[in-house]
Amino acid sequence: MNTDSSIEEEIRERIAAGNRAYHVHTKTIYIKTISRNIKLQLYNTLIRPTITYASETWVLKESMTNKLMIFERKIMRKILGPTGSDDGCWRIKTNQEINDMLKGQNVICFIKKQ
Repeated sequence: MNTDSSIEEEIRERIAAGNRAYHVHTKTIYIKTISRNIKLQLYNTLIRPTITYASETWVLKESMTNKLMIFERKIMRKILGPTGSDDGCWRIKTNQEINDMLKGQNVICFIKKQ
């Protein structure tokens, strides 16, 4: 916490630490023989705790909530990969598709549950 009682710097540092944790495990995440469920478990056990460390003390503003959600969706798009269509075109997953796959268990819900 800084002099103006803002937690934004701490959240930025947590996001940066989560990004470092992701890059440490990229080789594992990009192995094609590992199932999607195992990759999601890796995210939930290795990357998400890094982001949410000491989140019990956070007061989330809308801007910080958006930054956390953007980070999580970025990582999820890399873990889940692109979506193929019938005509052979590939596209990235939409925010709604990612939310559906997470089944409401996003980082913000996780923080609020704590």
